[in-house]
Amino acid sequence: MHFDQRTQRALRDLGLDDEDLQDAAESIGTLVEADAVVLEEFFAQHDVVYSTMDQAHSADELPEHEVSHLDTYTHGDELRGWLRFDSWGAYVEDGRVLDEDHVELTLGPTVHDRIRFAPSRERLE
Repeated sequence: MHFDQRTQRALRDLGLDDEDLQDAAESIGTLVEADAVVLEEFFAQHDVVYSTMDQAHSADELPEHEVSHLDTYTHGDELRGWLRFDSWGAYVEDGRVLDEDHVELTLGPTVHDRIRFAPSRERLE
């Protein structure tokens, strides 16, 4: 089960039984897996993306990135992975699909921020 003890207690107080909790946990895992597929496909479709990333070596407010690939794995409600740019990479600690051409990743060490990506600068404005 992927709910912490407090969450389980609150959900039981609302009337969910153990089977309901298990069904909800499985549903969450399925949704996370589906998002991982969509996120990987997003980066596979675009050789170049733009982001809201703050970069010390770029004067652009919405910098351009050449992307090699996004590699993700999931476990329960966790989505993790690695985003490979042309000459560097960043750990992915979470991600979500905002819409078909707009995604957000939480990047870990070296970036430590939630970053939105899109195939055009206009989409991020």
